[in-house]
Amino acid sequence: MTKHLTTQEFKDLVFEYDTEKEWNFKGELPAIIDFWAPWCGPCKAVGPVLDELSTEYEGKVDIYKVNVDDEHNLSGAFGIRSIPSILFIPMKGNPEMSMGALPKYELEKAIKEVLKVE
Repeated sequence: MTKHLTTQEFKDLVFEYDTEKEWNFKGELPAIIDFWAPWCGPCKAVGPVLDELSTEYEGKVDIYKVNVDDEHNLSGAFGIRSIPSILFIPMKGNPEMSMGALPKYELEKAIKEVLKVE
């Protein structure tokens, strides 16, 4: 199941953006972070797909959600201007941001190509 992150949990599990200048991923598995809000229609469409993928890729990919209404500082730090915005974080290299509601096949393609997970 997807895990909802607070700003502090993001800093603990993903990246301490206040103190580190260079990207330094703290995770033990590649990750997907869905920046969303409960009032956003396209976000509601992506949510169940991410839940499915979290089951299918359990132990291979961590999938997190960040409510932009609750976590203003975090969404501001990543320049989130439209939602859903989905951040794909590989174990090595820089993360890639995708905007808009992606269908399942596009999410699976990003898991393979960006996160390097089969």
